[in-house]
Amino acid sequence: MFVLLLCIVAALAALGGGFIAIRSRSKLNLALGFTAGVILGLVAFDLLPQIFEITKNQNLDIVWPMLALVTGFLLFHIVEKSILIHNSHESDYGPHTHPAVGVAGAVALSGHSFLDGASIGVAFQVSMAVGVAVAIAVIGHRFADGFNTTNVMLFHKNKLSRAKKMLFIAAAMPILGGLSTLLFSLSESVLAIYLGFFAGFLLYIGASDILPQAHTKGSSRWTILLTVLGTAFMFAVTRLA
Repeated sequence: MFVLLLCIVAALAALGGGFIAIRSRSKLNLALGFTAGVILGLVAFDLLPQIFEITKNQNLDIVWPMLALVTGFLLFHIVEKSILIHNSHESDYGPHTHPAVGVAGAVALSGHSFLDGASIGVAFQVSMAVGVAVAIAVIGHRFADGFNTTNVMLFHKNKLSRAKKMLFIAAAMPILGGLSTLLFSLSESVLAIYLGFFAGFLLYIGASDILPQAHTKGSSRWTILLTVLGTAFMFAVTRLA
């Protein structure tokens, strides 16, 4: 029951981040600048340290998570470009935007949300102390995940109603992930490889999609500042967690 309660808190944190993104959609370029910084900080200060710690503890060759990182980067690149080529006749969207790409990105983020919830459940299988520590870390960055999920959808010109649906799906995933741990446990070696794959996906959408589009209307000192602040925000979240 305690695991479920913490997963619900994580879901509410994601909803909070998503609705703040919706409120700021009139200044989407500024929100995208902040999102890019958050994604960079998430990879640098959360995912990669977790990967390095797990590979050290499990005596796992670091090349496997890094191979997964490259695979995640290239796979999303291929998916995105395939969608854009297939729908190149739709002139309503720019050369780098299409609703289907936004949905693909949001689905991937939802998958990560599921594993966030699962990580809480698995941590409580180890001990209460470990479970609480992991839950605090997950809740801390669920806000950013909700924010990112919504901005990815809006950036790719999805309707607001669809963006909200994906936000609610992403918010519900930690609850389902936490409940799923009643049925299975995830090995740390598999987790390290998954985290590498997800880090590659995030690096692609952050550096190749979101950050360039944040400057499409001309570089702004505010956009640059918000990118730096987004990175600093994730650093603070990971240190406090």
